[in-house]
Amino acid sequence: MSTFGAAANTNPNKSYEVAQPPSDSISSLCFSPKANFLVATSWDNQVRCWEITRNGTVVNSTPKASISHEQPVLCSAWKDDGTTVFSGGCDKQVKMWPLTSGGQPMTVAMHDAPVKDIAWIPEMNLLASGSWDKTLKYWDTRQSNPVHTQQLPDRCYAITVKHPLMVVGTADRNLIVFNLQSPQTEYKRIVSPLKYQTRSVAAFPDQQGFLVGSIEGRVGVHHLDDAQQNKNFTFKCHRENNEIYSVNSLNFHPVHHTFATAGSDGAFNFWDKDSKQRLKAMQRCSQPIPCSTFNNDGSIFAYAVCYDWSKGAENHNPATAKNYIYLHLPQVCFCIRHACLSKTSNLSSSHEHI
Repeated sequence: MSTFGAAANTNPNKSYEVAQPPSDSISSLCFSPKANFLVATSWDNQVRCWEITRNGTVVNSTPKASISHEQPVLCSAWKDDGTTVFSGGCDKQVKMWPLTSGGQPMTVAMHDAPVKDIAWIPEMNLLASGSWDKTLKYWDTRQSNPVHTQQLPDRCYAITVKHPLMVVGTADRNLIVFNLQSPQTEYKRIVSPLKYQTRSVAAFPDQQGFLVGSIEGRVGVHHLDDAQQNKNFTFKCHRENNEIYSVNSLNFHPVHHTFATAGSDGAFNFWDKDSKQRLKAMQRCSQPIPCSTFNNDGSIFAYAVCYDWSKGAENHNPATAKNYIYLHLPQVCFCIRHACLSKTSNLSSSHEHI
């Protein structure tokens, strides 16, 4: 079995390292939709924010502020105007942090179990929170009670929103699709095309479907329209020799609508679903990548390199498991997207129609 050696390279892609990273594993990353402010949540109960500046191909990071939760923080989201950050986690609550005004964080959502994922829905001016208590709740942050509580078939693992489409991935491979124009009823319930536990979901930019990633090193491309089911397929990724790794993060590029995958094998790759091609395979880091995100114009790709707990506490060595956040400039690949397509591997050799 391959292992992540302490002396191995955590930064083989020569990305820019973010200053003063969290002291424990990083659970989520999100960029402001308006400016290059990056927020990270982590298992050390903290939510941190950095200002990212870029001069040509040189990128710098400056720690700006942080807040604390009572227990590990699992998820984060920005308000669409870039003024406010939401964070949720094992203390069963979501905090709202008015970052730009320097205000104090306040609790705006509560659950009966840890909050696993959250999403701000600007078209509704509501926050959605999904929990291991098997509920999805919608919140008007000015009120103490949820606007609506939606029962889920199992624990929430991941949420993605591209209004009016919302997809919630739960335990037992359920994928619950909502039309947010009628948010109190399920639009469709789908059994994942992947055979094992859902780890990540991402709505298509055109709202016509979604990606789903699982712990088995595979991604499913799923269209909602029954007439487009022949376009559905799955493909293998984040595998090496006989080792199979979780697909922890799926991120669509905000401009080109290509997408990135990041996995527990320590690799991140860029793909084009429409041509079924891999655009770029990056070098494997020496620790897992638990989360990743693009900035608002897609010129910076942020990813965390740290222990992701997929091999349990018994395989965690605090002396060697350092935590890093890196910033990669992917524009070279995306600017020459069509040139890349003619040279890179074709998914059609490994994809499966479902």
